[in-house]
Amino acid sequence: MSCEETEARKGEHGRLFDHGYVFEVDPTRQDANLDPQPIKCLGRFLHEAVAIDPQRGHFYLTEDAERPNGLLYRWTPPLTRRKLGRGALRRLGATAGTLEAMRAHDALGLPVPDLSVATEPGTTYRVAWLPVPDRDARQVSTRKQFAYLTTDDHGRPAAGGGEPITRSRKLEGAWWGNGGAYIVSSFAKPDEDHSPRAHSGQVWFLDPVKQTLELVLRFAPDQNKDTAVDGPDNITVSPYGGLIIAEDGDGANHLLGATPMGTTFAIARTEATFRGGAPEFTGPNFSPDRRTLFANVQEPGTVFAIRGPWRTHL
Repeated sequence: MSCEETEARKGEHGRLFDHGYVFEVDPTRQDANLDPQPIKCLGRFLHEAVAIDPQRGHFYLTEDAERPNGLLYRWTPPLTRRKLGRGALRRLGATAGTLEAMRAHDALGLPVPDLSVATEPGTTYRVAWLPVPDRDARQVSTRKQFAYLTTDDHGRPAAGGGEPITRSRKLEGAWWGNGGAYIVSSFAKPDEDHSPRAHSGQVWFLDPVKQTLELVLRFAPDQNKDTAVDGPDNITVSPYGGLIIAEDGDGANHLLGATPMGTTFAIARTEATFRGGAPEFTGPNFSPDRRTLFANVQEPGTVFAIRGPWRTHL
């Protein structure tokens, strides 16, 4: 699945089509990619990544947006199409299935305004899913179709019109593993994006059976940008039990490992500069035989094959 991280409309700067969709890319049949069709049932918004539940057929989609901050979405396929094969998505109608946005609830049952409020790994929220009124965002962006949940002077939830929802700045990587979806929030900077609290990265685990969202990792803000974790982005689950995280931060960027116990360590580091900035690591994934970790440096565009041993570390 290839996601468009834009909401650009037809006619803007000469664009011929609306943008903000997901596309299916066939890695083995190039002829199947000659006429790309937007999968409109997955919504039109600032898509970042998608993780698919192979058992239930749900798609979990992240939105990298601000003003207001983005949402986490779930798409449920039609009952008759739970087993989606090659090319099936592009044949679905624009309103096929159900697109919903996540709202998290704390231990008291109160809606959580923004995921940045969680500061301790192990923090767990119950989740509910609210239908997106207009998934094609014909008049209003999907994230703006919900209220921006805040708190009043007494710390109680307060919101304007529409259903209150849980938001997060920089919802980035998504990966299915260990029976659930790992979701990354890259950073939160209250002075810039109106997040309630600052952090330099969060990794969440969404359990589809328990319908919970648990904070697995959190990286504190205001540390040395060249040595501390700053801006986790893409993520994959290691076949040996841990996580691999690609960094897109302000200083030197790293490819990181995280053990099941929550300890993080650097696998690789790039200090290269491109167009005045440090290029990010992207797309980490393991080969089928589990021996090689592939990872990219986005600019100018380099692919690395990193060989283990992995078992002793992850």
